[in-house]
Amino acid sequence: MIYEPAEDSELLLEAALEEIKEDDEVIEIGVGSGFVSEKLIDKCHFLLATDISPYAVKEAKKKGIEVIRTDLAKGIKKKFSLVLFNPPYLELEEELKFDDWLDKAINGGKNGVEVICRFLDSLAEILSKDGRAILIVSSINIPRIFDEIEKRGYRYSVIKRKKLFFEELFALKVENKS
Repeated sequence: MIYEPAEDSELLLEAALEEIKEDDEVIEIGVGSGFVSEKLIDKCHFLLATDISPYAVKEAKKKGIEVIRTDLAKGIKKKFSLVLFNPPYLELEEELKFDDWLDKAINGGKNGVEVICRFLDSLAEILSKDGRAILIVSSINIPRIFDEIEKRGYRYSVIKRKKLFFEELFALKVENKS
């Protein structure tokens, strides 16, 4: 019922550990098992996590993570200097869908980019002016996702990558264009 840490989780953690600063106020969207947040909680000023799954929220709370159950960051009225998101980036075929909480963790919608686009659309509400977001994407989503980022007025750079046998994962640093 909870997305277990995998290569994409490890990539997000590696990128976050290099990016995080002591005075950062951090939000991890889609905390899942808490794998990333629990390792960052003592490395920043403040950390909040969200997840849509009640099971993930319960698991994260057990690890001492402050977590809110919500879709992405809906309803959160705070700006963060570091936003972390390892989104679902695959399009699940109908026969692989079970309409459960795990589906929400791995199904990125049409072409695997619907959830990422919703995240990008809401990023301005939670990202501070000089803040940065780390977003995990797959070679499956490229170059479309680069266009979606730029279309929304952000710039991006690839800060880490991890090659798997069937795809390559990228940690993108997304920032305001000013």
